[in-house]
Amino acid sequence: MPRVFIPSLLRKYTGGQESVVVPGRTVGEVVRNLDQQFPGFRNQVVEGDDLKSSLAVSVDGDIAVGGLLEQVRESSEIHFVPAIGGG
Repeated sequence: MPRVFIPSLLRKYTGGQESVVVPGRTVGEVVRNLDQQFPGFRNQVVEGDDLKSSLAVSVDGDIAVGGLLEQVRESSEIHFVPAIGGG
């Protein structure tokens, strides 16, 4: 199952856990399963039908351009990363 690495700002929603293993074949399925295990997690990372604009998601070291539809594998590592803005 994919392993999700939780950034420090979101760990209060996962009981302080730094990483969690959850099933899913897309980022959206992983988020949905995380929310079942940790109610309220989805609200922190999803807005409407997409990731919050303040977050990016990395799957296996690459920033996912597919958002919640991005495919993941059984061995995938998923990181939620605060988006970096510039001016």
